[in-house]
Amino acid sequence: MVAQSILLLNASYEPLTVVTMARAVKLLLRGRVEAVSAEHVTVSSAAQTLAVPQVLRLKIYARVPHRRTPAWTRSGVFERDDFTCAYCGRRHAGRDLTVDHLIPASRGGASTWGNTVAACARCNQRKANRTPHEAGMKLLIEPKTPRTSYLIASGDVPAAWKMWIEL
Repeated sequence: MVAQSILLLNASYEPLTVVTMARAVKLLLRGRVEAVSAEHVTVSSAAQTLAVPQVLRLKIYARVPHRRTPAWTRSGVFERDDFTCAYCGRRHAGRDLTVDHLIPASRGGASTWGNTVAACARCNQRKANRTPHEAGMKLLIEPKTPRTSYLIASGDVPAAWKMWIEL
């Protein structure tokens, strides 16, 4: 994450989003947020210097409408399955994984959350054009539809964020 990003929590301490430094300064100056972490980023202008905490919390609860089910994506399947092969259980880099259709696409299986899992190339080739049951392979991961889009943080995540988000 870029050092210019600030984690914004709802009044209930649930992570809402990541905001830009400019947005964080506006929220601070308007008195809409309060500091949650002691770690801060210093912003200087000609007139003053402002310490912007790396984690801010809204003072008033923001009702978040029911979020739609996220659209199915290849990268979303990898994230959901934690970059782990659903058959052998080994973790892989995203470039080393494939999307496996439990009901093969050639048999009418769709690219949906409930019909796809992450699989390494070796396991996917072994399963071939069969269902896991036909191939005698056991699924280690249950393919579920995510309830919501998850706040995805990657790269150098500030230490102040780690207690608020799941990595």
